[in-house]
Amino acid sequence: MDLSRRQFVNRSLLGGIGIALVGNVGAVTAAAPASAENGQPAGYGPLVPDPAGLLSLPAGFSYKIVTEAGKTKLESGEATPQKHDGMAAFIRPDGGSVIVYNHEIKVSQNPEFPVPRLDGLTYDPVSPGGCTVVEVDAEGNRVTEYVALAGTSTNCAGGRTPWNTWLSCEETEDKAGQNGQQFDHGYTFEVDPYNREANQNPKPIKALGRFSHEAAVVDPNTGHIYQTEDASGPNGLFYRFTPPASALPLGPGKLRALGDDDGTFEAMKAADKSGQHVDDLSRATEVGTTYGVTWVAVADRAAATTSIRKQFTDDQITRGRKLEGAWWGDGGAYFVCSYARVEDSPGTPHDGQVWFYNPRNQTIELKLRFEYDQDDSANFDGPDNITVSSRGNGLILAEDGDGQQHLFGATFEGQTYPLARNEINTGTDAEPQYSEFCGPVYSPDGNTLFASVQTPGVLYAITGPWDRLHGA
Repeated sequence: MDLSRRQFVNRSLLGGIGIALVGNVGAVTAAAPASAENGQPAGYGPLVPDPAGLLSLPAGFSYKIVTEAGKTKLESGEATPQKHDGMAAFIRPDGGSVIVYNHEIKVSQNPEFPVPRLDGLTYDPVSPGGCTVVEVDAEGNRVTEYVALAGTSTNCAGGRTPWNTWLSCEETEDKAGQNGQQFDHGYTFEVDPYNREANQNPKPIKALGRFSHEAAVVDPNTGHIYQTEDASGPNGLFYRFTPPASALPLGPGKLRALGDDDGTFEAMKAADKSGQHVDDLSRATEVGTTYGVTWVAVADRAAATTSIRKQFTDDQITRGRKLEGAWWGDGGAYFVCSYARVEDSPGTPHDGQVWFYNPRNQTIELKLRFEYDQDDSANFDGPDNITVSSRGNGLILAEDGDGQQHLFGATFEGQTYPLARNEINTGTDAEPQYSEFCGPVYSPDGNTLFASVQTPGVLYAITGPWDRLHGA
């Protein structure tokens, strides 16, 4: 791919359009949509049941299936892999979008539809995860799909870079020999959606640490890379990587060329306004809570003998239960704590938090908090993947909680509203089960929202009257 094509950048995803949740937005239970000031419910209206039993949307909205595990086909002839997860969308020069998306598959699942271990694209021939690239036209119709990374494990979320590549993150700490795997796992890999040659002979970016990765975001101004860790016993950490000056400005091929110990790798430590150390993010109960942040060096980012999060005592860093999705917007990093319970966090239970890290003043601020509800199957709970909407309609969150699963939005005032509901019951009529949503992201032109249901593995292209939002 000619590098001149890298000019096709969705600037809103890099902070070029200011999007923020402003004011004291308050805790959200979301048992019912909040009311907008004009008396109309926030959002696009109630969801209309889908006659096909797949995806319910507000009136006036529609969807197309872009890929489906086991049914649609790759260029190489195999079926689309299963376990769809995090993704990013890039401009397709011929019109439409180029989508890179992960497949969160691990060896122990004995998958029916793994990512094919193709020659030149495979890191570990035993591992079944990775990511694929699918091109769609301007109407959301699938044009082609192919493997971009294979032989990795549990590729959950990740993040797009300012130079238009995708960081695919492994949510595992497996070492060579576990489950027959030949190499260590728990790394970040870079995938280029435009240059297939750059994806040959995949190399883990070991400078970004070996841990149970979830998501990553890149500060386009400094090159700092922030990463979330979805782990427990003890809870995970929020990390910052500072590239060496010799690698700046970051761009195509720069991360791959880093040495294993290049740059600095640190974990977040937060303190309240009185200077009191905050050991866990579940301590925050009020929206607007702001903590000062410092960064603590990681002794062994390779986790050769001890997991990184276990290299610290609780008084040295700040932990978070289920640190999940992250997205760059409004000059900082939004990141999610999916939930916290009494048994796994020292603070107050909640059904989800959304934080904003401001690199300019080195603070984190609690933007949204979902109150804990013991019978929350009907509420929004367990936010996971997140995107800052390029449509100006706030945050879009993927639900991975109890009961039915939704894509839902949060307005600038903290009002929540449904965007979609997964209607695919993978359980029984007596005990229904609904898989999580994953990887919501708008097309570069903002007209299509792409999102997946992880099981059975369906990628949707959703369109509709996005400008009709009430309560924004």
